[in-house]
Amino acid sequence: MSESTRLPLFIQISELLRREISAGYWLPGERLPTEAELAKKLGVAVGTLRKALTELESNGLLERKQGSGTYVKTTPDNSAVYHFFRLELQSGGGLPNADILNVERLSNTHVASLLGLPSNAPLWRFRRLRKLDQQPAAMEEIWIDGRHIEHVTPEEVVESLYVYYRDKLGFWISRVQDSITVGHVPDWKHADFAPDIGSACGYIERLSWSNHDRIDEVSFTWYDPEKVRYAARWT
Repeated sequence: MSESTRLPLFIQISELLRREISAGYWLPGERLPTEAELAKKLGVAVGTLRKALTELESNGLLERKQGSGTYVKTTPDNSAVYHFFRLELQSGGGLPNADILNVERLSNTHVASLLGLPSNAPLWRFRRLRKLDQQPAAMEEIWIDGRHIEHVTPEEVVESLYVYYRDKLGFWISRVQDSITVGHVPDWKHADFAPDIGSACGYIERLSWSNHDRIDEVSFTWYDPEKVRYAARWT
């Protein structure tokens, strides 16, 4: 993936913090660690962290109190890039990013039925290697209706598909339904993904509804249970 399609680092950090607030790591009214402590924990420069905190403050999620620190003001809504992202490192958290492996236009009877489309409907399939803190964590296969766009190349797809949907295709994901079970690593796995092809792993099937109140995305995720876990928290 080219650098131009990656989210800026301060946005990645702001989205990570937003996700951790949403997941309940930081509660409304709770004070965050100092900027120096938090920057060290996240492995970024203090200047980058400050830009991320400013982004969250401008969105009404944080409040900076002079001489006291930075406090959680409210929990975020589902406009966050990683609001529905549920994988985290076994130690907790982790900065998400993804490498696009390929993009193909083809048909798939099973996926078409889940999307409510004719069996031979054209679809776009995105395959990605998902990482957390740059550690290969999961293999992802994402499908959308091929009528959303006529031509797509891996180079033009931004790191967050949700941002791509919103900015380029005119829809956004409003709710999801996950089914979690045990799967087997697919034969198209990337060499950096540790489990062997055919070996047992965590498996997620997701149906995603858009703002048009219909299923506009179907995805399948195979994740490495030695490195990551699925976590959902509600407050």
